[in-house]
Amino acid sequence: MVAIPIRMYLATESSSKVSFNLLCPEHKSRIKNKRWCPEGDHEVQWGDVIRGYEYEKGSYVALEDEDLEKLPLKSSKAIDIAGFIEDEELPGPVYYQNAYYLEPEKAAAKPYKLLQKTLEKNKRVAIAKFALRDRERLVSVRPLDGVLLLNTLHWPDEIRDTEDLDLPEDVSVSAKEVQMAQTLVDAMAMKFEPDEFKDEYKEAVDDIVRAKVEGKEVIEAAEPEAETTVVDLMAALKASVERAKKGEKAAGKAGTARRAATGRKSTAKKRKAS
Repeated sequence: MVAIPIRMYLATESSSKVSFNLLCPEHKSRIKNKRWCPEGDHEVQWGDVIRGYEYEKGSYVALEDEDLEKLPLKSSKAIDIAGFIEDEELPGPVYYQNAYYLEPEKAAAKPYKLLQKTLEKNKRVAIAKFALRDRERLVSVRPLDGVLLLNTLHWPDEIRDTEDLDLPEDVSVSAKEVQMAQTLVDAMAMKFEPDEFKDEYKEAVDDIVRAKVEGKEVIEAAEPEAETTVVDLMAALKASVERAKKGEKAAGKAGTARRAATGRKSTAKKRKAS
């Protein structure tokens, strides 16, 4: 019986996404898409477009915002929480869609905080339904860094079955191969630091665009090594482990060098201050 007035904000944005425009091959000008009515043979402006639902082939009924606001559903006006589940119960990777931050209205600060703290303490996730952009969605609400995060989820019937996939069944893997693979995983174990990853594809596209604008030659990337069929899996795993260990040592030396350099700078600063 507790209602928490909130505002929703998209939690993500595609700022580094590479975007191409469609051009006329002759004039190199951008192609425009027109909303065309074949019945009246004329263009329709975006502000004049109305929403329609096809109730039978070729027949539509027009729906206004006022019609959708009259839907006899709780989810059309609220995030209607059905219950609370344990975090592990939600089969996440396939189900998750978009993420939204939920911000409380000032008058709802206390119940908002109470819900956030309670979910955090009990490691629970709220499951709810919510009408967003002309369709009802299944959503989850969880605490994240002091904020309530809403994730839209796929409905179960939207998730495709894996039965049609050609998955290996009659392939045997030995205990030694599993152990060697585990050694490789351990050698390559890392903590996820998002800031260490960057969009190299966007940078490469920017370089090509810059070169073309300046009339320079575009340097092609080297061809990747041709893939070969692994004949001896154990030998390949051992080689991968050795390569991973060498990379780990190199990274360790680089880190030591950075720390030593930082130490020298700090000492120099202290001497200068003295």
